[in-house]
Amino acid sequence: MVPPGVPTSCGGRFHEGVTSRPWATVSRVPRVSIVVVSVLTAALLVTSAGAAKKPVQATLVGDSVTASINQVPTAEAELRRGVSLRLDAEVCRRLVEPSCVFRGASPNTAFQAVQSYGRSLGEVLIVHVGYNDTADAYAQGIDRMLRAAGAQGADSVVWLTLHETKSSYQRTNVAIEHAAKRWPQLVVADWSAHSRDEPWFRRDGVHLNDTGASALASFLRVHLLEAVRRAS
Repeated sequence: MVPPGVPTSCGGRFHEGVTSRPWATVSRVPRVSIVVVSVLTAALLVTSAGAAKKPVQATLVGDSVTASINQVPTAEAELRRGVSLRLDAEVCRRLVEPSCVFRGASPNTAFQAVQSYGRSLGEVLIVHVGYNDTADAYAQGIDRMLRAAGAQGADSVVWLTLHETKSSYQRTNVAIEHAAKRWPQLVVADWSAHSRDEPWFRRDGVHLNDTGASALASFLRVHLLEAVRRAS
């Protein structure tokens, strides 16, 4: 059963069709740009006049592809370094449709996860799910997910495209990019372009080897730090 919807009015500054915020974009990060991470980290950790500042809270909601980061301690440590991050990755997770079954159980959906965190979701939400979804169901669920994020107080959503090994993944990516035109607070992080032709994947072409998990963590970190900087 599809989870119930959320109110169309959002409690935060996150609204569909509002164009006053200039940072809705499809972001394709050149690999060389990853070197700026240390500079951004240093800037975020420095406080003016020695005054302590409450860290920006971020939540990453993912599926088994994202969960590969949990299997590589150095990758997870690098992703978390210097930021307040909740990492919620579940095998078989879907966006809004009921998740598939793994070892006799189905995890909550990304939509349900976001709802469950309430105002503790944080200012930044990162979404990396879709490999278990149909393209049509996914496209219909994006706006519901974004409304839920706004209702929980998120100021920014970073949404990763899928590594395109199927035509349905390509259609899903098109839906993600179209959503950025409706939601100025949505930043599309183009993992599809970034990971193309890289030897980061297992035999299924989707799940990551250890090198791929580290690459995903580095890619996520660039976008996370930029989103945190905007929310600070």
